[in-house]
Amino acid sequence: MEVALSTITSLREAVSALVRDGDTVALEGFTHLIPHAAGHELIRQGRRDLTLVRMTPDLIYDQMIGMGCASRLVFSWGGNPGVGSLHRLRDAVENGWPHPLAIDEHSHAGLANAYVAGASNLPFAVLRGYAGSDLPHHNDRIRFITCPFTGEQLAAIPSIRPDVTIIHAQKADRRGNVLMWGIVGVQKEAVLAAKRAIVTVEEIVDELDAPPNAVVLPRWVVSAVCAVPRGAMPSYAQGYYARDNAFYKRWDPVARSREGFAAWMRRHVQETEDFDGFLRVLEETRRQEAA
Repeated sequence: MEVALSTITSLREAVSALVRDGDTVALEGFTHLIPHAAGHELIRQGRRDLTLVRMTPDLIYDQMIGMGCASRLVFSWGGNPGVGSLHRLRDAVENGWPHPLAIDEHSHAGLANAYVAGASNLPFAVLRGYAGSDLPHHNDRIRFITCPFTGEQLAAIPSIRPDVTIIHAQKADRRGNVLMWGIVGVQKEAVLAAKRAIVTVEEIVDELDAPPNAVVLPRWVVSAVCAVPRGAMPSYAQGYYARDNAFYKRWDPVARSREGFAAWMRRHVQETEDFDGFLRVLEETRRQEAA
């Protein structure tokens, strides 16, 4: 791993220093603690040719793909949860707009095991899975091997080792140790598998006071910690704010047309300085729509 002891810095500086064009980047979060603010900063800084990895790409990956950040997507499910399709993702895959997007689709179990293998410094993951599935016919990185002990046929897929993993969490202390709780998905494994890691947090505190069974990421596995309150919005951060269900519903008509999507992104993301600016403009938009 390339990471040094974590540095508390701004999100703009962290992305500028740690994310490069052509990197493999994982922005993980499972319904909860999705790093939207970090995705917006990648868009603002114009990152290109990224291989994006995520078990459940939803709105932030739709935005990044539509803005031309990605050339490949490694995933195990994609959609606007509770609403429908990701229209910018579909446009990229089906029509090559804004440019072609290659995809590697896996099962949830497969991709989770690939992160674990990466975190364990192993070249591939082995699991019972994919039998009877069509995925091996569409993804040539799913292979089958014979167990040397039992003769059983098992699936094997390459480990996931991102150049950069980005997550959102509830707290960090002033030394750079990170605390998260609630639904945590594969964030821990994705950080441990990565060369570099950026964590945005709701707040920086003197002491973590970690409760039992919470996840604590020590500072030596994190490259940068950035205080970004509400940085997971419109997803939720347990203990801080609820999921903004209305945003997910409103995204569907915004993303359906290329022109409407580009105009929305220009006003809300490209022309704002940071995530605070995005939240202010979003509130203005909602007041105007309600008037």
